[in-house]
Amino acid sequence: MEVHQVRFPVSGTPAAATAARRQLAGAIRNWDAFLGPELLDTAELVAAELITNVVRHAGHGPILAGARLSDACLLIEVTDTSPDVPQVGLPAMDEEGGRGLFLVAALADRHGFDQVSRGKRCWAEFKVSTPCQPSQRPPLQRS
Repeated sequence: MEVHQVRFPVSGTPAAATAARRQLAGAIRNWDAFLGPELLDTAELVAAELITNVVRHAGHGPILAGARLSDACLLIEVTDTSPDVPQVGLPAMDEEGGRGLFLVAALADRHGFDQVSRGKRCWAEFKVSTPCQPSQRPPLQRS
């Protein structure tokens, strides 16, 4: 499988978060890789949560959103300049927000955050399986 990558800046506004989610999802869908509709929809939801969280909680500095597809995984990441560590958990039942990272944790195969020199990187990974190459496909069964 060919390695694909996209990375772009996001301004710290709700409208920019929406546009960034669409841009990231569109790039992933246009990579001409067989990821399947379920993985594509899940990756779009996770990207939306990561981008929305960074805009909501750390939108005062430079933000970068990106994705990378390799043979092994699809990686979605968002970096910002805030030193604040994301908190995963469930809010009270009557609260409107606060479930984003819980959804990321439930949907991604792996997720986390890394401190970087000027802030942090929040990421989510999805395992990918590539379709069999013609020489690897099992023979058709004839009846």
